[in-house]
Amino acid sequence: MRAVTTLSVVVLASAGIGHAVVTSLDAGIARVDAFKDMKNRPRAGHGMNVLLVGTDGRDKISEQERRAYRLGGAPCHCTDTMMIVHISENRERASVVSLPRDSYAQLPAHVDPKSGQRHGPHPVKLNAAYAEGGPQLTIRTVESMTHLKIDHYLEVDFTSFMKTVDVLGGVRICTTKPLKDSYTGLDLAPGTHTLMGGQALQYVRARHTDGTSDLSRMKRQQRFLAALIEKATSSGVLLNPIRFRDVARAVLGSVRADEGFGTDELLDLGRAMRNFSPSSSEFTTVPIGQMNYPVKGIGSTLKWDQPKAERLFRALRDDKPLSVEHRRRGPASTAAEVEVDPRQIRVQVENGTGTAGLARQIDTALGAAGFAVTHQPVTAAAHDVKRTVISYDPRWDRSARSLAAALPGSELHPVPGRGPLMKVTVGVDFTKVRKVRFEDPAQPEPSVVRGNEVVCSGST
Repeated sequence: MRAVTTLSVVVLASAGIGHAVVTSLDAGIARVDAFKDMKNRPRAGHGMNVLLVGTDGRDKISEQERRAYRLGGAPCHCTDTMMIVHISENRERASVVSLPRDSYAQLPAHVDPKSGQRHGPHPVKLNAAYAEGGPQLTIRTVESMTHLKIDHYLEVDFTSFMKTVDVLGGVRICTTKPLKDSYTGLDLAPGTHTLMGGQALQYVRARHTDGTSDLSRMKRQQRFLAALIEKATSSGVLLNPIRFRDVARAVLGSVRADEGFGTDELLDLGRAMRNFSPSSSEFTTVPIGQMNYPVKGIGSTLKWDQPKAERLFRALRDDKPLSVEHRRRGPASTAAEVEVDPRQIRVQVENGTGTAGLARQIDTALGAAGFAVTHQPVTAAAHDVKRTVISYDPRWDRSARSLAAALPGSELHPVPGRGPLMKVTVGVDFTKVRKVRFEDPAQPEPSVVRGNEVVCSGST
């Protein structure tokens, strides 16, 4: 989330600012030895990969700002935003891939930097890598999951985010629906808004505006970054050394970077990206194969769709545009189109037949099809149920129809007051779980979007 500001420094460097100015900025960056003694790393691809990490540092934020923007409490010194920014070899394109903080991950064997205690490989949520081993373990974990070699590491906090947006004079965003979040205090009516630092922080932090939590938040972060690039490239900042210096100071004053990302690298990259614009950027999120994937001792995680994720990261390694990669079409899909994203549909399976293990088999199949299954199938009192039945609350009728599409021949049975959890009672007529496909009519953009496709039309 705070990591969205750091890319602006790379873009702003395209102004061709003098070496002395950038050197003075470089001197203010805190350094971290992020790649110390790292071995058995992935082979280098083409282009440059930067791991951007957002932390909850808030030491320099005033008490008034804490209250106004709901930033109370002690910082956890953890990461809740992680992005890989791939800068193409010809420096004409930036591909941004968001990595959900709750992604299921396997930490490699490591030594705790504080206690010196050795830990073997073990499963975690991705954001725990930073808490257990700082930047080095975070990079090792990301490299292990993506098979991408990370070239540089940048870490940003609350303070730099708010200052950057304020120095730019605010960033313009659009919304077609009300955005309210009682946790952050975000309250935006439909329309176009110019957000200053604190309000922008609410916008990119909010996780409770709808039922998709982190996934919708990452989409907002990507939209905000596109809007920030639009503001930086269209407002004259790139042509004004003084404004460039002020914006860069705002960002770099609260940044930690690897020791290799210095003045020369920033200038070389900036000069090569002089013509950078929102259309030069593209955004996506690592494909999720299963929501609410349970892990003992950890809880609910997000499990990546491994084949799709591998194709995505291979495209980055080969320096290919993601939008081209994702538009390649295979054979026509036989999946049934549904009204509601199956990841939002909670399902418990009950075996109404005498076939042992059938409920668990269907629970697994529905999970593989994208539904949020409980992984706790049960046995019905009757073992001779003739027809598969979906019991549902009428308030969730669209979700029920979407689930029925995955269970051909099933019967819908409304149960007022049941709540959002659907119950599938499997009958002897059950044949298969059918694949489904969801396309949100309110979000017609493809899974990979270019920056110019998500900024407000007519923004300046």
